[in-house]
Amino acid sequence: MDNPDLASFFHHDLYIPDLAPKDKEDTLKQMVDHLVKARGLDYGNVILNTLLEREKLGSTGIGKQVAIPHSRSLGCNELTVIFARVSDGVDFQAVDKKPVKLVFMILAPYQDKGNRYLPLLGKIVETVKDEKRRKKLIATDSFEEFLKILEG
Repeated sequence: MDNPDLASFFHHDLYIPDLAPKDKEDTLKQMVDHLVKARGLDYGNVILNTLLEREKLGSTGIGKQVAIPHSRSLGCNELTVIFARVSDGVDFQAVDKKPVKLVFMILAPYQDKGNRYLPLLGKIVETVKDEKRRKKLIATDSFEEFLKILEG
């Protein structure tokens, strides 16, 4: 998977340029609420519960101001990515203890055709490791610019 392929997983209606959550749980709730509203889903509580259960295993705050909450869920019938930028940062109990400003939420159905879930997760991690790119993602609030930064 190359970066143009990565960008294809992101959609304007699932891009949140300025989320203002209170904490990690509120971040997940607001992002799921946004997804439910944008896509007309009926299973927001199911999706939120799977994400919260995943977080109990260990924080998906990977450090360097990035979190990648993810799970497989019965409430999701296709591989879906929701992105949120948190300007002021949020405590996500990240491994480096720093506030998170970039949240990439990945939801996958239990039957992920083509098994794209884990490669997508890996590609996001690889992309945000680049400090220059990460700083640009933190600074932008435009979906078009966001995609250009992802594509590299």
